[in-house]
Amino acid sequence: MLRELSIKNLAVIEEIHVAFHHGFHVLTGETGAGKSILIDALSLIVGGRGSADMVRYGCDKAEMEAMFDLPQQHPVWKQLDRLGIQYKAEEMLVVRRELSAQGKSSCRVNGQLVTITMLREIGEYLVNIHGQHEHQSLLRTDQHLEWLDQFGGDLLLERREQYKHLYAQLSQVRQSLREVEDTSRQNVQMLDLYRFQIEEISSAKLKPGEDEELAEERQKLMYAGKRMDAASDAYGLLYGDKGLDAFSRAISKLTDIQSYDPSVLGPLVEQLQSAYYQAEDVAFQLRDYRDGIESDPERLSIVEDRLDLINGLKRKYGETIPDILAYLEQTIKERDKIENRDEMLTMLKQQEEALFKQAVQLARELSKLRQHTAERLADAVQHELRHLQMPAARFQVALANKADGESDGLRVKLHASGMDDAVFMLSTNPGEPVKPLNKIASGGEMSRIMLALKSIFAEIDQIPTLIFDEVDTGVSGRAAQAIAEKLSSLSSKCQVFSITHLPQVACMSDHHYEIKKQVYNDRTSTSVSELSLDMRIEELARMLGGVEVTEKTKHHAQEMLDLAHGLKGA
Repeated sequence: MLRELSIKNLAVIEEIHVAFHHGFHVLTGETGAGKSILIDALSLIVGGRGSADMVRYGCDKAEMEAMFDLPQQHPVWKQLDRLGIQYKAEEMLVVRRELSAQGKSSCRVNGQLVTITMLREIGEYLVNIHGQHEHQSLLRTDQHLEWLDQFGGDLLLERREQYKHLYAQLSQVRQSLREVEDTSRQNVQMLDLYRFQIEEISSAKLKPGEDEELAEERQKLMYAGKRMDAASDAYGLLYGDKGLDAFSRAISKLTDIQSYDPSVLGPLVEQLQSAYYQAEDVAFQLRDYRDGIESDPERLSIVEDRLDLINGLKRKYGETIPDILAYLEQTIKERDKIENRDEMLTMLKQQEEALFKQAVQLARELSKLRQHTAERLADAVQHELRHLQMPAARFQVALANKADGESDGLRVKLHASGMDDAVFMLSTNPGEPVKPLNKIASGGEMSRIMLALKSIFAEIDQIPTLIFDEVDTGVSGRAAQAIAEKLSSLSSKCQVFSITHLPQVACMSDHHYEIKKQVYNDRTSTSVSELSLDMRIEELARMLGGVEVTEKTKHHAQEMLDLAHGLKGA
């Protein structure tokens, strides 16, 4: 769960530090006080998109840090292992995000730098945020099948992974089949060109690095005479009067007088003797180098012809020898496709047929599992909706598959997740048929359906912290009370936060935080404080009565808290 949250220089927040607890938290405050900024901060913490506009005016950067307390068996630890991030499961997990005024971002997990993508992968296991428009995702039918599969559990997910692996093989074979079938008359006419290119490159018998070795050899052969003359002259100078002979005479002179001043002359004699031996060694090496130089015009001609051949191939087929060899390999494949077209077609069609049958069999197994899962999910959702003041609602998961292929006389359509399409259906009134959610459900009903689904998936997702940003918008009265009770009940499974304007929701919380905006020295800043019992009564009275708080509204607020306490203790 989320233990602590620190925010600095984000929008109107100058600096806040908040501690959180187990259970159900509500955050309330006047419109515009900055409640959504807390959600923005948490969104950034778990890898959400940020911009320079979010940094407080006049500041260099915004800083957000969150501390999570997680059980040792939580799946996020495996994710950290996969990403190579160090941790100790018995300690807190610390996530930090900085956003500069230039729009640049840095992220750290337990002090270790990570990318935004890595942070997002980790954040998926930590916090789930549902905004007041989040229920729009319920209208996306492409998500319905994924929710159904998650509800199906390990067996269904294992079968789906097996199917996906098989379907990937089938897709690859079909791609290869299309490529071979697309081999046109023009490609057949290219066969002679392919054969010529293959012969031209193959006959050259190229070796990687050969051009560099030849260029170096050519350099030596081209300047053989110049090298020989220079080596001879240097050797002559070393053995001339100004070379080793001069060194020898100087040593002899100094040796004669060395005994008169040994502390100075002794080391000089040693240095000269050392220099003499080094110069003598260089002279011998120069002599050997000179004697080994050969002028070979015939070899130079061979080297230049070979380099001309390689450079000609580079102009046609690639900038380097490895590029040319890669081109040769690809050209051989293209030639083989044309030459072996009929054989490859037969082989690929056989592979496709065998893989398709296997995929269809797995897809049918998946479909049966999904049919059973759809019934269980519908029962679970209807059970939750009854507690959310929708007793007459009928929820169904409609499964269908389209036909574009044939197996055992039956036409079936396969896609990456099987043969099924799933659509969530609902009827809110008795006597009315079920219809897709986007055809009938109102905003308030969508909020309750989303809450019902989150209640069901809370244990499956294993996400420790759920945040609801005004998901109770569009409901009132008994429905609002039902949502409050459901949020409270959900907090027994995970940590729950709700930003709300409804006193029915606020009074059911275990922990109440007030978000307040204030102006100091002509600068606006937002503060967050956990409310005591008396302060909760005051805040609830404000929510009930508006600007003016009276003794009557305070009494009403106290009564709501007492009733809520009784409901939670029941």
